[in-house]
Amino acid sequence: MPALHEALKGLYPFESRYLDLDGLRLHYLDEGGGEPVVMIHGNPTWSFYYRNLALGLRDSYRIIAPDHIGCGLSNKPGASLYDYSLARRIEDLERLIEHLGLTRPLSLVLHDWGGMIGMGYAVRHPDRIKAIVVLNTAAFHLPKSKAFPWSLRVCRDTWIGSYLVRRFNVFSRIAARVCCKAHPLSRRARQAYLLPYDSWDNRIAILRFVQDIPLRPGDRSYDRVSEIERGLDRLRDRPVLICWGEKDFVFDEHFLEEWIRRFPGAAVHRFADAGHYVLEDAGDEILLQVRKFLKSMDT
Repeated sequence: MPALHEALKGLYPFESRYLDLDGLRLHYLDEGGGEPVVMIHGNPTWSFYYRNLALGLRDSYRIIAPDHIGCGLSNKPGASLYDYSLARRIEDLERLIEHLGLTRPLSLVLHDWGGMIGMGYAVRHPDRIKAIVVLNTAAFHLPKSKAFPWSLRVCRDTWIGSYLVRRFNVFSRIAARVCCKAHPLSRRARQAYLLPYDSWDNRIAILRFVQDIPLRPGDRSYDRVSEIERGLDRLRDRPVLICWGEKDFVFDEHFLEEWIRRFPGAAVHRFADAGHYVLEDAGDEILLQVRKFLKSMDT
């Protein structure tokens, strides 16, 4: 993708690495050295979302940031070749961590779907988790006090929504415009977010992520989310840092309150002017908080 590599010049100064997953290439970053910090992105982003946090931490930590299959610089297979499900995402993360031989306890940085995927791994392997950084995400069912946004319902449940996502990339385009509040993305950064999803075929993961949101028993990933939700108690003694953009219309105060209820000892930093892409809106402040948080466990 020459256009993508051109768009990334100066913005994404990392060496690309790949893991073969049954014939599919999963792209990931492996930067720096020291204790591992694994950064898990959501939808419709990719490891590009973590670029500045990775640059700011790689002098002291080993930064691992994968692109989920169908996302970023990873392969984008059709549905006949890959099961675009939460269960498979968790399995992919397990295989990457095993491949890298990460024997030291690791810290997780989680955003959007990355929360469910990363915590899906964590509740299976609590002994491998040192600390958790939460950025506008979830690891539990939709809070009862929260209505499911109509815009997501259109994409999830209607043919016109599916068509708009696959044909015109509306999900990614709108996200790149509205998910930053304090600091709108530059043209180059917006282009970098969008270019991996430059065709109908390359947008399959964006749609499948939305379609995999479980709302009721019987939905494909509902039982897996229930399992993750029940397993969060295994991590209650882990240090947790929450950095939360308060202008996120999906992951809003209802989700934040649920995180605080489940992890009452968490350090919470609210960013009043930040949206869903909280690292874009408050990246410098969050880098300071994450560095301070990780360093506090080294003493």
